[in-house]
Amino acid sequence: KIQAYNLQDRGIDTLDANLMLGHPADARDYGIASEILDSVGIEKVNLMTNNPDKVEQLSEYGINVVERMAIVAGVGEGNLDYLSTKANRMGHQISEDNLEKQ
Repeated sequence: KIQAYNLQDRGIDTLDANLMLGHPADARDYGIASEILDSVGIEKVNLMTNNPDKVEQLSEYGINVVERMAIVAGVGEGNLDYLSTKANRMGHQISEDNLEKQ
């Protein structure tokens, strides 16, 4: 992770940094989260995320994602490129309106 951040500090976007280091675009797995939800009897959720992969993974583990709610965070000079990469190259569902500097 630190190596990826170093590459990002040199102007390489988050996706390319991970790929250059031989990592997948997103190595997270939601199996443990689904096990926790299952252990407390939760079968369906409203999920706050911009990442459609999280919805898909939880669904594959048997958790019914009833609704995906977008997360709208402050966009500024420090994270605009990062969020744009997430939206344009990784399929995150971030509206163009939210990618304008505030």
